[in-house]
Amino acid sequence: MSENGATGVELDLEFSADGVPLLMHDDTVERTTDGAGRLQDLTFEEIRKLNPSAKHRLWSQFPDEKVPTLREAVVESMHHNLTIYFDVKGHANQAVDALKQLYQEFPQLYNSSIVCSFMPDVVYKMRQADRNVVTALTHRPWQLSHLGDGTPRFSSFWKHFLYMVLDVILDWSLHSFLWRLCGVSAFLIQKNFVSQDYVRHWSSRGIRVVAWTVNTFAEKSYYESVLDCSYITDSLT
Repeated sequence: MSENGATGVELDLEFSADGVPLLMHDDTVERTTDGAGRLQDLTFEEIRKLNPSAKHRLWSQFPDEKVPTLREAVVESMHHNLTIYFDVKGHANQAVDALKQLYQEFPQLYNSSIVCSFMPDVVYKMRQADRNVVTALTHRPWQLSHLGDGTPRFSSFWKHFLYMVLDVILDWSLHSFLWRLCGVSAFLIQKNFVSQDYVRHWSSRGIRVVAWTVNTFAEKSYYESVLDCSYITDSLT
């Protein structure tokens, strides 16, 4: 456990243009560094020159930060005995290869990490590559048709309608057969859709529910004491 009480950490897996597995939430570097451009256009050497703390409110306390490789982040997380959630945004084959190598190098990860993704193909391929890896599906209802803040993703009515239909099909598929096909141990669900019934439903099937992103003290108390549910947070309150 870390000094602020966290028991785990989420690592967002991305790749540089030359295929180095590294940590980055977005597929571009503008939002979190002092650089610009898409990861797929930047070599690892170029990314390494960027300052990932440049736009953080505590930037002055971290003057010499570098964008970490996946391996560096894993070693640091294991040093603090943290459970690791590997969040895979895409690049299914590339990600599975990189993670498979990590599990072979650090077998202790089998008992202390989870590979999760919004994309069922990533989770399915990870399980096919190594049956011993614990996996989870990440889900936010209406994710195909709406952005995270609830606004429609598309301005065209017909496109919006089509993607809402696809959302219904995806939601039904995940909850009826994809979770079993992918062999998941947990569902990482956007917090607004987590209820006592939902947690109970999955618990009876041996599946844990993890809510995201739970940031206020009141919310954390509710998820811990009422729902008895793990959660992912951005805040240390």
